[in-house]
Amino acid sequence: MSKVSVLVVDDATFIRDLVKKGLRDNFPGVQIEEAINGRKAQQMLSRQVVDLILCDWEMPEMSGLELLTWCREQDNLKTTPFIMVTSRGDKENVVQAIQAGVSDYIGKPFSNEQLVTKVKKALSRAGKLQTLAASAPPKMLSSGSFANDSLAALTGGKAEVVKPSAPVPAAGQAEPSAAPAPAAPSKSPAGRGQGQLRLPAGSMACVIKALSLKEALLVVKRTEQLPQVLESAVLDLEQGEAAETARLNGYLHAVVAFEPKPDSEWLQLTFRFVDRDPQKLDYLSRLIARGTAQKHFSPGA
Repeated sequence: MSKVSVLVVDDATFIRDLVKKGLRDNFPGVQIEEAINGRKAQQMLSRQVVDLILCDWEMPEMSGLELLTWCREQDNLKTTPFIMVTSRGDKENVVQAIQAGVSDYIGKPFSNEQLVTKVKKALSRAGKLQTLAASAPPKMLSSGSFANDSLAALTGGKAEVVKPSAPVPAAGQAEPSAAPAPAAPSKSPAGRGQGQLRLPAGSMACVIKALSLKEALLVVKRTEQLPQVLESAVLDLEQGEAAETARLNGYLHAVVAFEPKPDSEWLQLTFRFVDRDPQKLDYLSRLIARGTAQKHFSPGA
């Protein structure tokens, strides 16, 4: 029986790797192809047939929207499920993708469960879900379903602060040594270099302590649910008199206490960029040149 084939298109290697891991962990037997941009994907699709396309929007040479438009013009690709995976979640962008013939939409950042749900839905509509189940190794299936959907392939797990009365977490789940002690309210960080960090669990206001073309050093207020290393995220930056906004895709490379104490009210996050879009790199260069990133940060008392 032929395998079910999925094409993953994204110019960021890290994102492709995360998506591939999520697919392999949850869909045993799936055949995965990959392309670094829309142009490479177009060349592959001209030579071979795939059952599902997972594609980023913003890429060099050919964008995801351009690839989608081309696919819908080809007789053999008119009905192929095409899921757009992007941080462009504004209404006008969603409408634009729908008008071009997109099958579904996943906004960045997204969790492993969201990815699995969307892929299952698309393959089911295409009549390929049973084919995929039949091609999976028997030992990797359980109770008629795919391998454990809760595997956090894209997020590295959802570890929460453990309270004394809470049960012991399952093996492999991060466990802080103790719940943070209640702290007196403090003023929100002020000044230039502020942004919004969008994680699968929600958004967090942040202050940019340092900025380079590769990464940003962010300071955020600690909440009950701690950000996780390797968690995919989107950093929204708004700067300048014209309120320019850039959405930068990336992942959390490191999470540490900002203050030298276990109940630190602030966390310092290292956010690594995965975008290679020339416009975004140019935007970052201009931000760095203007010195908008704060060199030092002291939370208000």
